[in-house]
Amino acid sequence: MEISPKFSKSIYKQEYAKKSAIDGVIVIDLIDIVSEEGSLVELLRLDGKGVSQVIPGFRLLQINYSMLFPGGVKAWHVHYKQDDLWYVTNSTPLVIGLVDLRMKSPTLNATMRLVLGGGHSKLLYIPRGIAHGVANLSSKTGEIIYLLNQHFSVENTDENRLPWDFFGKDFWEVQKG
Repeated sequence: MEISPKFSKSIYKQEYAKKSAIDGVIVIDLIDIVSEEGSLVELLRLDGKGVSQVIPGFRLLQINYSMLFPGGVKAWHVHYKQDDLWYVTNSTPLVIGLVDLRMKSPTLNATMRLVLGGGHSKLLYIPRGIAHGVANLSSKTGEIIYLLNQHFSVENTDENRLPWDFFGKDFWEVQKG
C-alpha cells in the first residue's frame, strides 16, 4: 500500500518483543482472585523460617510501605547487603528503572524499564548491586510494599544513592513507541 510521504517518514513499528533482562532480577506474575465481594492477591508464601518459596534464599526480615506522589521520582539507590522484593499495588501504574552495577555480572551496565501496578499484579525481585528507582507518571498517588531481607538501620544504612538523573533525565520520561 502506498502512504503519503508526508506521513510515511514518521511511521515506525511498535516494539513488542521481550525486553532485555538483568541477571538475577525476577518478575513474578501473581494471581488476582476477584469475586463479587472484592479481590485477593497472595504476595508471598514463606516456609516456617521466613524463607520465600519463590525466591531461593530470600529470608523476609522487614516489610515497608511507601507512597509516591504524582510526578515523583525516587531514584537512584543501590544496596550492598540488602535484596528487595517489591509489590506495586494495583491502584496506580509506576515506572521502575533498574541498572546493573555489579562488576562480575554478565549483564553489567544493562538497564531495564518496566511498569508495575495498574491492574497487573507482579512481584519484582531486585538483588543487591542493582541500582533501582521508581517514577509516578500518573495523576494518582502510587503505593509500593517493600519486602526486605535486611533490617533498616538509621545508624548503619545500606541506602546508597546516585543522583535521580545520573542515567539521564529522559530515563524517567514517558517513552512513546
